[in-house]
Amino acid sequence: MTGLDPETKMQFLFALRSRGVTDARVLAAMEQVDRGRFVKGLFAERAYEDTPLPIACGQTISQPSVVGLMTQALEVTPRDTVLEVGTGSGYQAAILSKLARRVYTVERHKRLVRETGALFRELGLTNVTAMLSDGSFGLSEQAPFDRIIVTAAAEDPPGPLLAQLKIGGIMVLPVGQSDAVQTLIRVRRTETGLDYDELLPVRFVPLLEGLGRDGA
Repeated sequence: MTGLDPETKMQFLFALRSRGVTDARVLAAMEQVDRGRFVKGLFAERAYEDTPLPIACGQTISQPSVVGLMTQALEVTPRDTVLEVGTGSGYQAAILSKLARRVYTVERHKRLVRETGALFRELGLTNVTAMLSDGSFGLSEQAPFDRIIVTAAAEDPPGPLLAQLKIGGIMVLPVGQSDAVQTLIRVRRTETGLDYDELLPVRFVPLLEGLGRDGA
């Protein structure tokens, strides 16, 4: 957000704090990553509002406070390898890149993988890899992961993702059976099983199996 006027930046960070994003590392990462680079066309002028916005392929870029709260709940350390399911605009992955050692992000829409990959290179984010893949199956060739974040809602945490989480690892994802009623949850994998915390009500696009159609 280096080219942003100080007042807009201050309002952006104030909105994050007022909605519960208080972790200093997360706030610093969100200050470094310019959301305006991830929003195109008609909606670009609204990039610094705390609101979700449409992007290509019928997807959305989540509102910044939800991105911040999910990132905060993930408790990322500088040693962690993170899997993100649902690259979308690439904004969440870019923030994670400032906090983690390595970020793998998978997306079912070829166009989004192509565009975000180019943007990551342009921004010099060398520790992020965007891949075309059905995210509901995770990324077994790079597993296990210290942290997993899912930016689409499933009825339950997908089994393959739980299996790819290290002992001591954390997964954050929205769950719910409808678009209207979803809950953000945090799953910790322990030596003895899985611990679940409910965090807040949210609304996300559904987690779909398979790749996007017609190369979109």
